[in-house]
Amino acid sequence: MRNILRKELTLSASPATYFFLIFGLMFFLPGYPVLCSVFFVTLGIFKSFQNAREANDFVFSALLPVAKRDVVKGKYLFTCLMEMTGFAVMTVATLLRMTVLKDVAVYRENALMNANLSALGAGLFLFGLFNLIFLSGFFRTAYSFGSFIGYIAAAFLAIIVFEAVHYVPGLGAVNAFGLEHLGLQLCLFLAGVLNYLVFTLVSYRHACRCFERIDL
Repeated sequence: MRNILRKELTLSASPATYFFLIFGLMFFLPGYPVLCSVFFVTLGIFKSFQNAREANDFVFSALLPVAKRDVVKGKYLFTCLMEMTGFAVMTVATLLRMTVLKDVAVYRENALMNANLSALGAGLFLFGLFNLIFLSGFFRTAYSFGSFIGYIAAAFLAIIVFEAVHYVPGLGAVNAFGLEHLGLQLCLFLAGVLNYLVFTLVSYRHACRCFERIDL
């Protein structure tokens, strides 16, 4: 599996995937929907799948002396590694905004979602959504990218909901500054972690079943 992951990182990956990881720094931007940074990271991962398809990487990988399930596992490991790298960048930006920058006026006057633990939980939900919709959908054929359109629609609908929820009466604490309402923030963050794990596991199992059935 180590060799498969190395192939993904060095041969199959598009340079755009690594470039788009820096969009995690969008969590520093005031007056901007910070969750769009998650979409850009997933867009970079999508570029690697495009690159792999055009280079017939899936056929090549299936011809290697490994199980087809391991081909899927390699793609999922690569995807999760890129997601967690982008998430680490977002986390650093968020922790700085929650501590050192918590009283900066430009953030205090921000009408959109604040960068806090709740936002990180929402980011994990979006990453899980990418895995659930795009990855499992792609491996039905290992060719069609139609599921990415479905992911775009679902992701931006979710972003709109996350951006609007703190305007609902009684839910303003979701958009807490710094370490305010830390208990609620931690609960929402852990909910995001759980969603990511469940979505990814369900997606992986479905993708394995589909890829083993198709004739490349």
